[in-house]
Amino acid sequence: MTQYPESDLGAPTLDQARRQISRYGLTVDPQAVLVAARLMAAGARIGQAGEVHFGRFGLSTGRYRLLADLEDHGGEKSPSQLAASLGVSRATVTGLVDGLEREGLVARRPSAEDGRGNVVILTARGAEKLRDLAPEHFARMQALVGGLSAEERSTFLDLLARVVAGIDALTGD
Repeated sequence: MTQYPESDLGAPTLDQARRQISRYGLTVDPQAVLVAARLMAAGARIGQAGEVHFGRFGLSTGRYRLLADLEDHGGEKSPSQLAASLGVSRATVTGLVDGLEREGLVARRPSAEDGRGNVVILTARGAEKLRDLAPEHFARMQALVGGLSAEERSTFLDLLARVVAGIDALTGD
């Protein structure tokens, strides 16, 4: 039988999952519950670690993602495009852009395509910020998964994509 090492993730053990399921008279797979609970706990911890990581550079995860998204798309996007690609609300994008604009990392300008709207552009200072943090950022990202072989990373990416495809099970009606 495969063992599931105890961890400090704050997620249940397999025995705890079995007891909880039994307590409620359910017939769900305890291993599936354990995997989901541990994945959610790991996601929360990685999210917290990401905030610490980006805080070293005077950013948050959201601010970094917005800057990187702009850079990946030619340095310019509308707020609604940013919201869609980042998976956040327009209000969240507005807050992120406001802070980044105060620091001179992005700017707003009228849209050439839609005179009523604005686009957000990555400034030279914002591009420089991304260049400056890149060596440490990418080295730390590699170290995060450094315990996995290339084959394991490939398998993990496949498994992660399949798990993400099931997110509607938590969010759907």
